[in-house]
Amino acid sequence: MEQDLNQFVQAILIASDPTQSSLHQQALEYLSAVQQNSSAWRLALAVFVEPGPSGGRKHPPQVRFFALRVLDEFLDNRFEPLDDETFQMLRQSLLNYIQTEYLYGTAEADASFLRNKFAHTLTLFFLCTYIDKWPTFFTDFFALIHPPESTSQTTFNPHVSLLLFHIVLEISGEVADQLIKSARQYSAARQARDTRVRDAVRERDAARINEAVLTIVADGVERMSRLRKDGAAPSSERELDSAIEVVDWGVRTFASYVGWIDINLTVTRETVPLLFTLLSDPSLPIRLATALALTRIVAKGLKEPGDKLQLIKVLSLGQVLDALEKKTREEQTSRGSDTDEGEESYREALGKLLNVLGLELCKLTDECPDESIRSEASQLLNQILPVMLRFMADEYDDTCSTIFPLLQTILLSYKRQRKSSSEPLDPSKRSFLSSLLTVILEKLKWDEESDPEDMDEDDKAAFEELRRELRTFMDSILMIDPELVTDSVRTLALNTLTAYQNGVSLKWNDAELAVYLVYIFGEINKSGGKGRSAFCQAPAVQKDKRKETDYSEYPLTSHGEMLYALVQSGISAYPHKTVVMQFFETVARYGDFFKVRKECIMPTLQAMLDVQGLHSPESSTRSRVFYLFYRFIREDRNEISPEVAVSLLESIRDLLVIQVELPELENPESQDILQEAVSAPTIFDSQLYLFEATGTLVSLLNKTPDQAAAVLLSVVRPLLDELSVSLQAVKGPTDVLPILRVHHIIMALGNIAKGFPEYPNPVPEGYVAPPLDVFREVGQAILVCLEAMNVFRVVRDATRFAFARILATTGSTVAQLIPALMANLLAHFEPTELIDFMNFIGLSIHKLQEDMMDVLDQLIGPLSAHINGILAQPVTGTDDQVTHTDTKRAYLGLLNSIISSKLHTVFVSDRNKAQLENLLESMLRLAEDPSDPTSEKAAFSFLGRCVGVWAEPPKTAGAQQVLPGFERFVYERVIPTAFAVISLPQFNIKDGQIVVVLQEIANFLQTVSKTRGQEAFDFFVSVFLPSQNWPQATAVEFATKMRELDGKAFRKYFTDFVRASRAGS
Repeated sequence: MEQDLNQFVQAILIASDPTQSSLHQQALEYLSAVQQNSSAWRLALAVFVEPGPSGGRKHPPQVRFFALRVLDEFLDNRFEPLDDETFQMLRQSLLNYIQTEYLYGTAEADASFLRNKFAHTLTLFFLCTYIDKWPTFFTDFFALIHPPESTSQTTFNPHVSLLLFHIVLEISGEVADQLIKSARQYSAARQARDTRVRDAVRERDAARINEAVLTIVADGVERMSRLRKDGAAPSSERELDSAIEVVDWGVRTFASYVGWIDINLTVTRETVPLLFTLLSDPSLPIRLATALALTRIVAKGLKEPGDKLQLIKVLSLGQVLDALEKKTREEQTSRGSDTDEGEESYREALGKLLNVLGLELCKLTDECPDESIRSEASQLLNQILPVMLRFMADEYDDTCSTIFPLLQTILLSYKRQRKSSSEPLDPSKRSFLSSLLTVILEKLKWDEESDPEDMDEDDKAAFEELRRELRTFMDSILMIDPELVTDSVRTLALNTLTAYQNGVSLKWNDAELAVYLVYIFGEINKSGGKGRSAFCQAPAVQKDKRKETDYSEYPLTSHGEMLYALVQSGISAYPHKTVVMQFFETVARYGDFFKVRKECIMPTLQAMLDVQGLHSPESSTRSRVFYLFYRFIREDRNEISPEVAVSLLESIRDLLVIQVELPELENPESQDILQEAVSAPTIFDSQLYLFEATGTLVSLLNKTPDQAAAVLLSVVRPLLDELSVSLQAVKGPTDVLPILRVHHIIMALGNIAKGFPEYPNPVPEGYVAPPLDVFREVGQAILVCLEAMNVFRVVRDATRFAFARILATTGSTVAQLIPALMANLLAHFEPTELIDFMNFIGLSIHKLQEDMMDVLDQLIGPLSAHINGILAQPVTGTDDQVTHTDTKRAYLGLLNSIISSKLHTVFVSDRNKAQLENLLESMLRLAEDPSDPTSEKAAFSFLGRCVGVWAEPPKTAGAQQVLPGFERFVYERVIPTAFAVISLPQFNIKDGQIVVVLQEIANFLQTVSKTRGQEAFDFFVSVFLPSQNWPQATAVEFATKMRELDGKAFRKYFTDFVRASRAGS
């Protein structure tokens, strides 16, 4: 045994010292093997309790800590009784240890962490022995608390007292703390054992535990009082600290069990005064522990509502909390800017106590059937509402938010009452809501001492979250009393803005709040109209006459007044970035306002162009204002005159200089610098919005085409020149900066095109085209770059984007560039580009129609073969699956785009007709796969369109069908596939996506019926449906419905038919 024990100790010492690398792993393996041994607990017990030669313990703390872990493993989750020998050995050894170490020793003074660990081990021993083996556990323990006659102590032993407290805390945690229970894996045996232990403690020892805890606490309180009077001698200070520690842990222990033992034990004539005394004790830990204890007492579940009301009345917490809130607030005020986090945590604890008290009263007022109890609880609740508002007004957000659950419950109750009654709101409730709204509006402000632009991100996010929560309360008040909220918000915003306009000095946070209120008013004012009617009280005007209507003669709505005051106040020039940025966010959000008060447009744009906006020296500000300026221009472009547009273009011309930034790479060897540079967020991403706004401003000159062309050329010429210079600077893949500059310039040119309206199809009479020659030159320049640099993916990506935008703006003007464009895009091709490429072809088809025929004729065969090869490859992981699915869907989208644009002849051209059968077979495979309903639906949609164009019978005698014999393929392959699909077990009719597929199958079947007429009817009735064992009458009814019903009605009929047949099978 001695040898094993020494080996055990040495192994622990080596395992806890990583510097002994040669033996470290060996020691870990040895200890693991020992722990598997059923008698390992004997070694561990001996190591932990073995005394040293000169007092204390023989082995080092880390060794003894590991020994306790071994004992924990032995005792934890043990639901069978210990044998007598094991139990007696453990019990006697542990009791002897407590006597020598806690009663007569220093209670592990040199290794305090062992105290908590030992308390946990002893608790595990208690849990598996209390019921059957050691029912006198607490009796034996209490005997140790009283001082032995041989000592001079006249009070309770503090070491043993603290050990008792820790054990009771551990027991409460194990058997009653739902948080701890939910954190560990559920075990029915453990749950049953813990319940038996809890019930046994209640029955046998709860009264004695409670008496012991409270007696020790009362003794500690008496000692604290005496020692505080005696003065500050060093010995007295140590004794006082010891007494405070005992009282603190005693109250914590009391708090741990009040929720699960009889309330008559914990709430008595003695305990209530004691707790209220401690709630105001000079010691912060004691006050915090007491607040928690009272919180748990109030929250304790009682069967009878009358008992709960009586408990609340006995405690009289409303008055106590009122007094303590006033006292702590005065102390807070007297501290000024000196923050005492401890005292603030006490106010937070008081707030939590008030919150729980209020929630319990709300339960009585909302749920109790007894009117007298409801009435009395309501009175008590109303008494604490002012205190709740004072906590909510606390400058510290953690304290403020403690009462949010109570406030939410009260407002929910008010909303329910408001819905169920048409009577005017009770004056007292309206007064409360008014006071609450005042607090909310004050709390919505930033702290004056804070700088949001230089704040810790977590602090900033915390305030934004607080604002969101306060907004939900404001929304609740809005539902109860809309006028109160809108009037209060409007009045505060207008008064602040008017004061600023009149030269009154404003704090920055007051100014920001006023602008913020204008910003959120559109969300608050639920009764406001949409569009222009949200801002002025004008009669309804037809859409096509709105541009001609002079809205300036109509009075403004409340929100209109606020926005007008916002712009006219000049607050956009306030010398604080946060205020100005909130102004920009607000004006960009409400573009429709400027359509009814056009005189506000120029002041707003001038503010945006200023050094606090677009020309700010701070890149973060410029970055955001680029977007907001673009949004404002896009929304109000029709209100901007050509002269103003030209002026604005001149003002932003200096900002249209391409900015290239290189990111810092974490792994330069494995990362592609070009891809990282274009995917990393930089100011260029925001600058693209400015280029789009530039395009929009140039488009406003459309009534003077020559001027529009000249101005556009003046904008793009510097970019084209820079493009040429950068192209010549690229000698190879290491010339990263010029390659990136080419990418950025092409993207910028694409965004300029994006700012123009889309080219109409068909072109209406009198349409004034954009400067097509300039865009043709731009397209040609981009194509030259692509031809020279098509090995670089970033250039290919940028070119696809830019041409997509140029196509949308110019239509078929650049059609002659498309063949060369496609050839260069495909010259160097990565599989991941395939989806974007197909989407680009789809857009080109939409814009160019017949002009795409030659390109498609060359492209569709190789593209289909390439995609079918990809789809045939096995899927090896999640990323592969996503790419596989996205590729399939993009391909199906392209095929449907081709056939719906009447370019289907490309499939049967001399070049591609040999591949048609393979194409149709691949569509059938996709149509048979219910694991991807989206693709399945698209496949049936394509097959239905094919029927419409290739199975149409000749219109005249002697004429030939477009694709002779195609109907046989439909009858023999596609229709059987459609019916086979709906019979598959995985075709789950309860799945919404599957229902969509089912309806597409209905569309397909009806297309066949309508296209082939009587022939199809006869096929279904006489050939196909009888082969599927359908009764003749059912087959006739089905074919008749398919022929005669409209599309919507047949889809419903077919869906119901399949659902009924699946239910009956």
